[in-house]
Amino acid sequence: MRTEQITAQALKNVNFDRYLLANAVGKRAEQLSRGAQPLVAFNPKKNKYADIALLEIAEGKIAVSLES
Repeated sequence: MRTEQITAQALKNVNFDRYLLANAVGKRAEQLSRGAQPLVAFNPKKNKYADIALLEIAEGKIAVSLES
């Protein structure tokens, strides 16, 4: 899947809230960099943590919600 398609699907999963998506990707990428297990298949030499986080959100593996 192309990056544009992944981003579009991820935005759809967060009700097109770009700010919420950016925060979610950042937090998940940080978790991945600290050793969290990825929930999708990826090539560690080709994909960055942010790419993996975005793909997890796009595929619905990570639920993103607005917290008060």
